[in-house]
Amino acid sequence: ELGWISKVYVNRPAVVRHAEQIKKWRTVKGNWQAAWLLKAVTCIDLTTLSGDDTPSNVQRLCFKAKHPIREDLLKALDMHDKGITVGAVCVYPARVSDAVNTLKAAGCNIPVASVAAGFPSGQTPLETKLAEIRLAVEYGAREIDIVISRSLVLTGQWE
Repeated sequence: ELGWISKVYVNRPAVVRHAEQIKKWRTVKGNWQAAWLLKAVTCIDLTTLSGDDTPSNVQRLCFKAKHPIREDLLKALDMHDKGITVGAVCVYPARVSDAVNTLKAAGCNIPVASVAAGFPSGQTPLETKLAEIRLAVEYGAREIDIVISRSLVLTGQWE
């Protein structure tokens, strides 16, 4: 049911006022700030979406995903044994197997995500989008970042 989309209303003046208030809020400091930053790292997807990606590029990215923060900093925060990693490694479908194999060999369970469905433009026929998604999953992707057809959104064709 997508009828609710046409009923969405944004109170722009209220949003602008609230955004101005947020800028004046005090920030967290000290240990709380470190805790929030460490938590933020675990929500990040490390991504490489270069046309010239190679297996070695993906291997380096996977190493960084498993070790996103320098060991000396983690020791200083007494977090060196907590297994802080990023949330996922994101690659094109053709590099999913490289990422899955590298992370498996490293003994970590970081999920591999893949862009699909005609990234970045979304200007790909539906059949091609579906095939790309199927392949990425077959290669081991546990998350698919799908590009919607922006032209359909811009013309209000949500279905």
